[in-house]
Amino acid sequence: MQSNDTLPATDPATLPTVRMKPKTDARRIRHGFPWVYANEMVTDRRTKALAPGALAILEDENRTPLALVTVNTESRIMARVIDKVDAGPIDQAWFAARFAKALSLRERLFDAPFYRLIHAEADGLPGVIIDRFGDTAVVQPNAAWAEALIEPLTAALAEVTGVTCVLKSASGRARSLEGLDDVSGVLLGKAPDAPVPVTMNGATYMADLMGGQKTGLFFDQRPNHAFTAKLAEGAKVLDLFSHVGGFGLACLANGAASALAVDGSAPALALAEQGAAAMGASDRFAIRQGDAFEVLEAMNEEGAQFDVVVCDPPAFAPARQSLEAGLRAYERLAKLAAPLVAPGGYLVLCSCSHAADLAKFRTACIRGIGRAGRESILLHTGFAGADHPMHPHLAESGYLKALIFRV
Repeated sequence: MQSNDTLPATDPATLPTVRMKPKTDARRIRHGFPWVYANEMVTDRRTKALAPGALAILEDENRTPLALVTVNTESRIMARVIDKVDAGPIDQAWFAARFAKALSLRERLFDAPFYRLIHAEADGLPGVIIDRFGDTAVVQPNAAWAEALIEPLTAALAEVTGVTCVLKSASGRARSLEGLDDVSGVLLGKAPDAPVPVTMNGATYMADLMGGQKTGLFFDQRPNHAFTAKLAEGAKVLDLFSHVGGFGLACLANGAASALAVDGSAPALALAEQGAAAMGASDRFAIRQGDAFEVLEAMNEEGAQFDVVVCDPPAFAPARQSLEAGLRAYERLAKLAAPLVAPGGYLVLCSCSHAADLAKFRTACIRGIGRAGRESILLHTGFAGADHPMHPHLAESGYLKALIFRV
């Protein structure tokens, strides 16, 4: 590992400075907003020469220091606040303090070490996602500064949590926006040679930490799985966009009569089958590979009916430019799913699109249900679990919405 004395110092006298443009609102930064966009920054030759992820002191137009930031001139988010101006070195000890604070919260929330440990800005590590799977942690360094300091980050993570394996997941859109590569790998120890079983809400999920989506499992839906499972005792369940069996397996654990998982990924469905087998529920579990919209249309033609229908798609509106198209997709999904719900049954519609806020998403869903000729009441609105805290200044960090209707 890299020694502390070779890491960038954070003495304002030794660090470069970067400056906000005149007439930009520096009060946001003083009040806790963690980002400065490229169109708000003075991008002179000296600033452009900074290496992606470099540390710098951010100043307002009057050259008053505001914060310690990391800089990436290749990103739309040119500066990310990571600490106060007078912070000490950004070294292993600095990372360890952040990890210890995050760990103390998770250990209060969960009785087993399976959770999101670091949720980016909300846990004081901008652009960094870390999910923990027992003795293994999976890191997504989605900002250039974290990539540059991955060695002290990894050492501190092992020091604080005791994990013996740290994996790097380089998949996802966020890294490409930072100009980073998509090469995943092992940062510490030896990668698991088989999927890792994870127990949540009584269900067993098989997480492929090296080859699966993102970090291998989505911890954020844990409370929404639990609420839906309460409605599923004795029920016939359809789980669309199921990944490794998220909602369906939770419902089986709570006594559902059957669950059908639909996903486009054969490997994800194979892991779902392994999870059902580990639970002793294979006889109540079935899979169907295919495009969810096409499967919905086919099921409508077949006249299929379920007591609980869940739609948990990937982000249809990952950015503002795709918002209108994304809302139309959510509306269409609701329109196709609603007729499959037996009278008095439940329809669960989810969105992980931060660009589609709750009000817009809810409107699209209600419109789709109405266009299907069904009446409904909104029973419950769910969000991400508490291991995915929301940064109070970043609406983007409250990305997950789950609407549960009785139809």
